[in-house]
Amino acid sequence: MKIYIKNMVCIRCQLIVKSELEKFGIEYSDVKIGEANIIGAVPEDTLAKLDGSLKKSGLELMNSKKSVLVEKIAIAIIELVHYTEDQIKVNLSDYLSDKLNYDYTYLANLFSEVKGITIEKFYLKHKIEKVKELIIYDELNFSEIAYKMHYSSVAHLSNQFKKITGLTPSHFRKMKSKRRDSLENV
Repeated sequence: MKIYIKNMVCIRCQLIVKSELEKFGIEYSDVKIGEANIIGAVPEDTLAKLDGSLKKSGLELMNSKKSVLVEKIAIAIIELVHYTEDQIKVNLSDYLSDKLNYDYTYLANLFSEVKGITIEKFYLKHKIEKVKELIIYDELNFSEIAYKMHYSSVAHLSNQFKKITGLTPSHFRKMKSKRRDSLENV
C-alpha cells in the first residue's frame, strides 16, 4: 500500500514521516519525498491519527487523485532543481509530461487551480531559492552559479533573481541577514 504525503520536500520531512509511522506501529518498506510504501493494511482510524500527527509538522496525508498528482508535479520540480545536477535535455513541459504520463496542459491547469501559481513560476521560485542557497554558501562566483543553475548568462540570472526577489544577486550577497524561505514555503 502506498500513501502520499503533502508538503514533504526534504530529508528532514522523511525523518518525521518515518518517526510517525514507527510511533503508530505502521510497518513500511521505504519513505521517499512525497510518499511512503506501507507493508500490509492499516486501519482507517490509525491513518486518521497519523494524519493528525503529521499535520502538527506541516505535513498531511492526501486522499484525492488530483491532490496526489499536484504534489507529484511539485516533487518532480523540487527534485529537479534541488537534488539533480544534470540539466534536462527537453523543456520543462515535456519533462513533466514524460515523467508523470499526463498531457502538460492538463497538468498546468490542475496545478494552477490547486496551488494558485503556474508551474513555470513555481519552477522559477525554486531555482531562485537554490541560487540564494549557493550565494549564501559563498563558494561559487556568479558565473559559476549561472552555469550550475543552467542560465544562459549571469545577466539572465541577475534579471530573473531581481524580478523574483527585488534584489540583485550582488546586493543579496552583501546583506547581513540573508533570508531564505524553507522549501515548504516556496
